[in-house]
Amino acid sequence: MMTTLYYPLLAHCSFDKNATLPIILFEAFIFAGVGASFFILRKVKDRIWLRFLVMSLGVLIFELFTSPMWNNYKMGQWAYVYHDVSWILTIGWTSLILGVVLLVDKFLERWKESQRFGVYLGVLTAIIIPLEMIVVNIGLRSYAPEVLQAISGIFILGVPIEVLYYIPVFTGLVIAFYKYWSFVIDDELLIPVKGRKWLRSLWIAFLGVFLFEVMIEPMVRNEKFPQWSYVFHDISIILLAAWVLIIGVAAVAIARFFIHYPIIQRFCIALIITSALVWPLESWLIINGYRVYGETAVKSYIGFKTPITNLPVEITFAIPFYMALIIAFIRYWETTLDNRL
Repeated sequence: MMTTLYYPLLAHCSFDKNATLPIILFEAFIFAGVGASFFILRKVKDRIWLRFLVMSLGVLIFELFTSPMWNNYKMGQWAYVYHDVSWILTIGWTSLILGVVLLVDKFLERWKESQRFGVYLGVLTAIIIPLEMIVVNIGLRSYAPEVLQAISGIFILGVPIEVLYYIPVFTGLVIAFYKYWSFVIDDELLIPVKGRKWLRSLWIAFLGVFLFEVMIEPMVRNEKFPQWSYVFHDISIILLAAWVLIIGVAAVAIARFFIHYPIIQRFCIALIITSALVWPLESWLIINGYRVYGETAVKSYIGFKTPITNLPVEITFAIPFYMALIIAFIRYWETTLDNRL
């Protein structure tokens, strides 16, 4: 994913945090929006605080995983939780996405889940694009050099045309994460399925992994794979198959040994199994030059590596973050299709 350069204990928080008036006004707009969303949504659905926490967790996981791709500057000294990841933007994204999901579910409740999912993505894309233009033009948001090198170079008011892809992938993964856990929140009565449709599950896993890999392409390069294996830019079918196989191994293990465990425990076990398999593989790929991380991500490392795998601690934690979003995406669509929601 990154270059072989390494910057231990780099002053990764030395960016400009001093807020400007336009950014302060935008932050006030976010706070007002969050307050309004709570006032409105508590009349639409129960357990809003719990739903907000679940959605915000999905948003935060995504922000932490993809933080080397974006820069969020000048938001104030108190606005950041990790590097340039801001809790203000997190609650703003959470309120917006949760609001769209709950309102669409209310007004289109007779529509199938898959149809409503498409509406979520369409509405959010239409709303987020002008918001992205605002944050770019007031100096809050900019893009890492690797992102600028990977995109087409077509901009609309400072925003790359690729947001038409990035936004649906971002919101789609976060919404799937929330919707999967909403089955638990709502204690929804689901039809038990005796046999898993493995071919369908593998296809869903492949789709989720591929979409996410295309999005995070600027963060990491896949090199030295056979030329025939590249299906899009530097994304190799061999690596995609490896990630899907690892997810499949975890699914088989859970179906065989942990099927009667509560859903939260099964999810945690899936994260443990997949991460335990990915950590040594990712380490081997990096050491042997198959995965090359971009310089921006490398500069953000604090300099600590985990024992045994010798992975930077940031990558060690990023792997279960990645798997949490992908596994929730797979399980959400499996549950939706099995129950014909």
